[in-house]
Formats: sequence, C-alpha cells, structure tokens
Amino acid sequence: MMQSISNFPPYLSLAIWLPVLFGVIILAIGSDKRAGMTRWLSLAGAVVAFLATIPLITNFDNAAHGMQFVESAPWIGRFNIFYSLGIDGLSLWFIPLTAFITVIVIISAWQVIQERVAQYMGAFLILSGIMIGVFCATDGLLFYFFFEATLIPMYIIIGVWGGEDRIYASFKFFLYTFFGSLLTLVAIIYLYNAAGGSFDILEWHKLPLTMKEQTFIFIAFLVAFAVKVPMFPVHTWLPDVHVEAPTGGSAVLAAIMLKLGAYGFLRFSLPITPDASHEMAGFIITLSLIAVIYVGLVALVQKDMKKLVAYSSIAHMGFVTLGFFMFNDMSVQGGIVQMISHGFVSGAMFLCIGVLYDQMHSRQIADYGGVVNRMPKFAAFFVLFSMANAGLPATSGFVGEFMVILGAVQYNFWIGMLAATALIFGAAYSLWMVKRVVFGEVGNKHVADLVDLNRREFFMLAVLAIATLYMGLYPAPITDTMQTSVADLLKHVAVSKLP
Repeated sequence: MMQSISNFPPYLSLAIWLPVLFGVIILAIGSDKRAGMTRWLSLAGAVVAFLATIPLITNFDNAAHGMQFVESAPWIGRFNIFYSLGIDGLSLWFIPLTAFITVIVIISAWQVIQERVAQYMGAFLILSGIMIGVFCATDGLLFYFFFEATLIPMYIIIGVWGGEDRIYASFKFFLYTFFGSLLTLVAIIYLYNAAGGSFDILEWHKLPLTMKEQTFIFIAFLVAFAVKVPMFPVHTWLPDVHVEAPTGGSAVLAAIMLKLGAYGFLRFSLPITPDASHEMAGFIITLSLIAVIYVGLVALVQKDMKKLVAYSSIAHMGFVTLGFFMFNDMSVQGGIVQMISHGFVSGAMFLCIGVLYDQMHSRQIADYGGVVNRMPKFAAFFVLFSMANAGLPATSGFVGEFMVILGAVQYNFWIGMLAATALIFGAAYSLWMVKRVVFGEVGNKHVADLVDLNRREFFMLAVLAIATLYMGLYPAPITDTMQTSVADLLKHVAVSKLP
C-alpha cells in the first residue's frame, strides 16, 4: 500500500524523546523547595518539544504517497522487532497538537499545583512523548508499547492529583483501557506469524487474510480502540474519570488520549481488515449514531459541568467513527478534522471549567449564575468555546462535523439527517450550560467574589481561541495535508484482501 521515503534528520525521535528527557530530568532534580525552577524548566521543555514538531509541518510533502520522515533501527533483533517510525497525512497533525496541548497544560498548572510540582510536570512531559510515539510507530509491537505505556503517567496523574474518588476513577480508567487492549496483543502476535515473522504494520496492510481471520482481527482491535475512543456502550468510564481528574489531566485525556483509539482504526482496522471493515460498517455506524444522539441527550441533563463536557466529548467522537466507516473521502477527512478540532475545543472547555473551579471549588452548574458580571474576559472565552463545542460556523467545531454530515448524506441520506441532529443537541446542552453559568444576575456571594482572568490564564485561553477560529475560518492547511493519504487509504480499503 505504501512506500517509505525520508531525507530528513530524526525529527520524529526528537518529538518523542525530547519531552520524555525533560520529564526525567525534572523528576530527578525537582522538589517542592525548588518549585519555581521546576515550573520554568517544565515550560522550557514543553516549548522546545513543541518547536521540534514544527519542521514536520514545514517539510511535509502533501503530494507524496507513503510514509515520510522515516526512521528505522533494529530493536529486538531475535524477533525482528524494529524501532520504526514514520508519518503520513493521517498522523501528521496529531504530533504538534499533542506537543501544543502539553505546553498549555503546563501553563494551566502554574499556580494551581503546589505539591509534588516536579512529579506533576514530569508526568505530563513523559506522557506527551509517549502519545506522540503512538502516532509515529510503524512497527506493531512498538505501537503497542507506546499505546499501553500512556496508561502509566495518566493513571498516576489521576490517582495523585485527582478529586475525592480519584483512586476509584484511576483504577476504572486503567482496568477498562488495559483489558480492552489485551485482545489487540493477541491480534498483533497473530499478524506477526501470518506475515512470516514481521511486525511491520505496512507489511500487514498487504497481507491476504480470510474473512474469518479478518473478522477476528477486526473485533480484537475494535475492543481496544472502542474503549479508548470511547464508543457507546463502553463509554461509561470517561465521565467518572473526567470528574475526578485534575484540570490538566482532563484536558489531555479529552484533547489527545481519546484520539489514540480513533487513530487505531485508520492505521490498523481499515487497512489490515478491509473486508471485515465493510462487513461491520453498519454495526459501527449504528453505535456511532447512538453516541451522537443518545449521549448528546444524556449531556443535556447533567448538573456537573465536567460531566456535561465529558458526555459531549463522547458525542463528538461518535462523529469521528461515523465518518471513518462510511468510506468516502469527505467523511474520512471530516473525521480526522473533527479529531483535531476536538483537541482544541474540548481541552479549552476543561481548562475554562478549571479556572472556575480554582476559585469556587465547585463544578455544579447550580452554584453559578451571572459570572459575566464578575469575569467578562473569561465569559467571552467560555461562550466562544461553548459555541465551537456546539459546531458554530467559523469555529473549528463546525468544519469536521459539516464534512462528516456531507459525507454521510453521500453515503445515505437518512444517516446524514440523523447525524445532523447532533448540531441541535450540541447547541442545546452548550447554550443551556452557558445560560445558567454565565448570564443573568449574580447567583450568590461566591460568584460575587470571583476575579477575572489573570495574564497567564488569559494567554492560555487566547492561544486556544486563536487556534479554534483559525481552523474554523481557514481549514485548508490541515485538509490539504491529508488528502493524498486519505485517498490512498480508501483506494486500499476498496480492494478485497480475501485470498
């Protein structure tokens, strides 16, 4: 399916290991007595790691087929396992997005985290590098290593800095996602043997497989990726984890970690098992529509702001899986754009809720009211991100959803119409929350004591607002980079692999 080309320095290794290196250094030298130095070093590490991802964008060849920035070196020679990296238009944007969100999360924790500062910052930097590794790996076992390794720092982040029920939430997060991945390991070993002892994912794309084999492999991958997305009905872990996670944890979980599962469908399920993917498409589309409609209605009745945004994340990720399994150019591109947009918007929503929580220590919608009277700058950002969450035109939230709906109408008019109802539900739960939290008279004396954004918080939200508006007004740089890779994927998926 793909050829590999590279004439560049090891940009991908730098993107992966720079934040990990900074994270390890911070863990080694940091202590609460030197918290100020730790914060600045963490920010420097996150910024340097983000800058290291910029050459990937500037040197990416939109017209090239196959993997770019390829790196390969023997890792465990006895089993033919390679440290093998490469990206294409399907994975390019998730690398700078991950590094960018990490910078924002470090800034968001500047004053909030006062204990174990080095451990908190170090965990996020290490997590950033590992997540980037998932998007770069072209060796099956290397992918699995990165995919599972993301659980460890996030488990620690939730379990140490989370809310009252953080232990319960961290265990639920770990158990759901870990057990979901065990079948994937079985499928990877099966493919290794079927390919004559190769873990090369690109070789697996070419491997002829019977329908029985494809169905088993598809289901094995589906279990892991569906939990990670998360798809209905294995979504129940996410709201509990979001509620208990610290603000930074929620932002990274929503902005990046949910994308790991969706990315798995593009890199594994569709190209390795195209016949099974077509066979199971109706099932996946049904689950996606349930997520879009039913979970959107569930979000409407939430009393906790974090839970509301968590359920909205499940509904928005339903658009992603819906787009992938309708097998047309518009819907698949729309799904990828929705993933990137959701990274900005959901991260921003959780950070906004964190700003309120830091002052009021409550996430209950009923405890607020009239926030705009005390925090006009914050209210402007909160309304903007809520509108983007609802899919307002000119924001990034609109672009992906609109493309998926267009693709759905091409695939089946009624599916497109059902998908479009999500825009109504999105507006309903987003506006209903904004009305009760932001507008009206000052709700109580606690709201009356609120203080507007400081410079750090203003900068953090302003950068996300610029990204959200820029992507909404001019998505071409993002869609242009993925066109060739999406076309190659769809061409590959259209051909049967039955022997």
